[in-house]
Amino acid sequence: MIFSCKNLGYVCGLFLLVGVSGGNYSAVAHPNNSTQPLAQQQIKTTKPQPHAVFKSIIPKLKQKSQIKILLPTYIPESDGANPIYAILETVTPKKYDILLGFTPDCTGGTACRLGVVSAEAVTKKIPRLTGKPVALAKGITGYFVDFRCGANCSDATLSWRQQGVQYSIALKAGKRAELVKMANSAINLN
Repeated sequence: MIFSCKNLGYVCGLFLLVGVSGGNYSAVAHPNNSTQPLAQQQIKTTKPQPHAVFKSIIPKLKQKSQIKILLPTYIPESDGANPIYAILETVTPKKYDILLGFTPDCTGGTACRLGVVSAEAVTKKIPRLTGKPVALAKGITGYFVDFRCGANCSDATLSWRQQGVQYSIALKAGKRAELVKMANSAINLN
């Protein structure tokens, strides 16, 4: 049995009553003994955050964007061997575009570019989503468009609409599974 002193008006910890022979009980201090009642003890949990690569641009995004900001916690190739940088290309009240590059001064050139994370408020001007339907987290349907290669490879993209905003994630010559993992990591933060 576990008893707490919180209802007695005393400051005390928790005790575990341990049975011994003859029906007698002895009190043993609970290992999480505290001077606060259990109801007032709080377990500190950290809320998942977007991938660390976005840390430097989040304040500007929050300051200027009026749409819900969804950023992934997962980015492929971000294992530390190759640093990845988030470069804020556009931010307005209704839109943002973030370039993911291998250099801090990447301007979208094919050698330094990993991909793009973007969002835009849905209006009549934005065309319908096309591509292969893909099941995403929280019952959302995304649309995958594979990359093509010629002299260079284009981006594979995954786009979805959520709460009046169209979100897109693109990776140069990206794999569908990695785009789905990125999208789900952003959706699940919400």
